[in-house]
Amino acid sequence: MRAAQRALDIDYAIREVTVPARELESKGIKVIKLNIGDPNKWDFRTPEHIRAALCRAVEECDNGYTQEEGITELREALAEKERKQNGIKITEQDVYITNGVSESILDLVASSVEKGEEVLVPGPCYPSYIEYIRYFGGVPIPYRTDESNGWQPDVDDIRKKITDRTKAMVIINPNNPTGATYSRKTLKQITDLVGENDMFLISDEIYDLMTFEGEHYSPATVAPDIPVVLLNGFSKVDLLPGWRLGYSAFRDPNGQLTEIREGFVKQLRLRLCANYPCQLAVIQALRGPQEYMKETREKLRERGSFAYKRLNEIEGISTTKPKGAFYIFPKVELTRWKSDKEFVLDFLKEKHVLVVNGSGFDKTYGAGHFRSVFLPPVEILEDAFDRLDDFMRKA
Repeated sequence: MRAAQRALDIDYAIREVTVPARELESKGIKVIKLNIGDPNKWDFRTPEHIRAALCRAVEECDNGYTQEEGITELREALAEKERKQNGIKITEQDVYITNGVSESILDLVASSVEKGEEVLVPGPCYPSYIEYIRYFGGVPIPYRTDESNGWQPDVDDIRKKITDRTKAMVIINPNNPTGATYSRKTLKQITDLVGENDMFLISDEIYDLMTFEGEHYSPATVAPDIPVVLLNGFSKVDLLPGWRLGYSAFRDPNGQLTEIREGFVKQLRLRLCANYPCQLAVIQALRGPQEYMKETREKLRERGSFAYKRLNEIEGISTTKPKGAFYIFPKVELTRWKSDKEFVLDFLKEKHVLVVNGSGFDKTYGAGHFRSVFLPPVEILEDAFDRLDDFMRKA
């Protein structure tokens, strides 16, 4: 029997590269994995008060289904967070709890993109946006982000790529995979284009409180009158990746997203609900102590600075400095490799360090690069980059 071609065409590079890594591990070889953005695999730990809240929630709730939109108390807490942090005028009725941001992306694309419609995505871009747009028959259109300018979006390039088929635009800020943060001026220019061209904006802000140089700005704050769907969650900032909880917040002052929102909610009903005990527990992440976030940012600042300095010391490697999240996106001189994917697989095979090929984030703007996390302690990063240095010297 044949599989559906749309499923076979999926290419999620971040986990595809783990297949050859697991083959090495099956032979007893230890691999330094710098491919997946999971803080909890290193020395970041879910705060005790949040873990304790989950234990209480399991005892206190009935452990059954809950409403498809998410529990009211959590949605109220999230609306309050967005009002205070970003000045966004929403209520709990505008917030929907999903199984991670991944489900928010899937359901939003499924409810808004028809076959042949275009969605502008950053180049390079987190692969889920590209893959889900294609999966539902849409066309992802990468817009250039300028490596020489800290990976800031090229507004002129965005303008040129808007057509009568453009449905929406995606911003990821802080950015995955580059670690860039976008200036308020750039966001204003982008949101002006969105408002002028009858589009809506998808704003991925999952790393919003993980900036360590400069500030994070939400485009919904910069432009209060355009339709925005803000995506966020608890995996990164709150160190809860395995809980799989995210949310979508619809800021729609003129009612342009009414039908899309209806389709979005219908999908939430179809999948029943997100994890009930975890929803109860993460309220403590919003309203409980948050001192751990400062420690997280300081670790990332130190490790990001080390990665930037050390990588730029390696012949054939150059990189811009990350300002947020925990990714760095170096450029590679491909002297003896046909592609960045071949480089990544050779590096894994020879030095047992796993990174992700840049073309997996966009075949044009990501090609010739690789993405690495800088989540591990400095001594582990130093080991990995020393191996890279030796690998490049033999190239």
